[in-house]
Amino acid sequence: MEKKKFVNASGIEIEEIYTRNNSENSVAGEFPYTRGIQKDMYRGRIWTMRQYAGFSTAAESNKRYHYLLKQGTMGLSVAFDLPTQIGYDSDHEFAEGEVGKVGVAIDSLKDIEELFDGIKLQDITTSMTINATASILLAMYIALAKKQGADLSKISGTIQNDILKEYAARGTYIYPPVQSMRLITDIFEYCSTDLPKWNTISISGYHIREAGSTAVQELAFTLANGKAYLKAALAKNLDIDIFAKRLSFFFNCHNDFFEEIAKFRAARRMWAHITTEMGAKDPRATQLRFHTQTGGSTLTAQQPNNNIIRVSMQALAAVLGGTQSLHTNGFDEALSLPTEEAAQIALRTQQLIAFESGVTSTVDPLGGSFFVESLTDQIEKAAQIYIDKIDAMGGAVVAVENGYIQQQIADSAYQYQLEIEAKTRIIVGVNKYEREEKAPINVFRVDDSIRQIQIDKLVKLKAERNNEAVNIALKQINEFAKNGQNLMPAIVSAVELYATLGEIADELRAVFGEY
Repeated sequence: MEKKKFVNASGIEIEEIYTRNNSENSVAGEFPYTRGIQKDMYRGRIWTMRQYAGFSTAAESNKRYHYLLKQGTMGLSVAFDLPTQIGYDSDHEFAEGEVGKVGVAIDSLKDIEELFDGIKLQDITTSMTINATASILLAMYIALAKKQGADLSKISGTIQNDILKEYAARGTYIYPPVQSMRLITDIFEYCSTDLPKWNTISISGYHIREAGSTAVQELAFTLANGKAYLKAALAKNLDIDIFAKRLSFFFNCHNDFFEEIAKFRAARRMWAHITTEMGAKDPRATQLRFHTQTGGSTLTAQQPNNNIIRVSMQALAAVLGGTQSLHTNGFDEALSLPTEEAAQIALRTQQLIAFESGVTSTVDPLGGSFFVESLTDQIEKAAQIYIDKIDAMGGAVVAVENGYIQQQIADSAYQYQLEIEAKTRIIVGVNKYEREEKAPINVFRVDDSIRQIQIDKLVKLKAERNNEAVNIALKQINEFAKNGQNLMPAIVSAVELYATLGEIADELRAVFGEY
């Protein structure tokens, strides 16, 4: 009788027992960083505990930030609503029904001032999940830091600023790929001198995974995108040993515990080799630093309390995999934005792992495991096959433009759904151990009246600001976009005069067009 085969979500066959380790030997803090980028890892410094938040108005989100900071959050992570993400002010017809729904509505510097009221930007790190309009939101953050009297050389945080994964998986792009890449490299160049501690891009596998990719595809497509950003920066004559230090990554963490740990270990090793091959000599420029968020698409509306266990497993895998920063999802996020109770449980999950589990007492606790080491090698090999294919096409930009990456993700998502329906993949509470449930009572809703609040603020803003100065600043953005000058100084000047996000995005649309 033929033995039953066991495979993980990426199709890698799992052996019954592992008795050998063919992986290269390495120690933490040394190239190629398979075991971690710091020699002492969490013995020296715990990961940054971030909780992703943003909804409704800036004032409402500000209350949640103060609540999270009191609960022990170590860094803020901002979610923006869809109109903000795609460059429309709240009064635009396309914004109707979406204002403040999946994140906070930001129309101008006034909103950023409210969002961070009572919070000194020099004292915290902020991560902003923003891509097509990243240059505008970063400019607003800089403008507020200057108003607070902050030393810009000490301001730290991250903008996602990863447009390639938007074309491949998420969809909140505005401009064609070439022009979008130009905006990204403008940010690289500007921050290298004006904001030296700022992470100018968070190359994101998270949304690739949420769109349905396997763990191997998430790793491969993310690193392929990373290579494209390196090439774009090198083409602008930026020094890889300087700008590569300011790149960070953003990965998903799903339920296959050991696969996720091995994915993170393989990612560090692969990036170390990629950056070295592209000319990096400074060790810090070869280190892959990453933020992790637990898997939103793994959360179920059925039996939502089960999500607390899922998030706990995923968070532990991220820690054992060596993450530098972590966000844990609320158990109710398949139903609504997280309630305060859910946000607190999510944060407490991280704190319990950090201070009660004992896993932070040693570096890379699973290093040397025959299974983990072998799986790390297998994942690296499988991911490299995809990267080689993408390189042969001409790189990630071409692979996105010809639809290769999108098709691979779609095929994997389809296969995953077939497995759920056939019950060869069990989702507890969904296709096994189901039960009849009453509609949940305690969910978080954002009222549609938020849009009118934002519109009223815009009317007041435009009546009070110096509109002549704003028009001159917007004209300068248009000119810089046409003549190839770095756009960041012009955008910073415009937001300081309270030009709106939509007005600035429209100037760029006029020159770049839409995709």
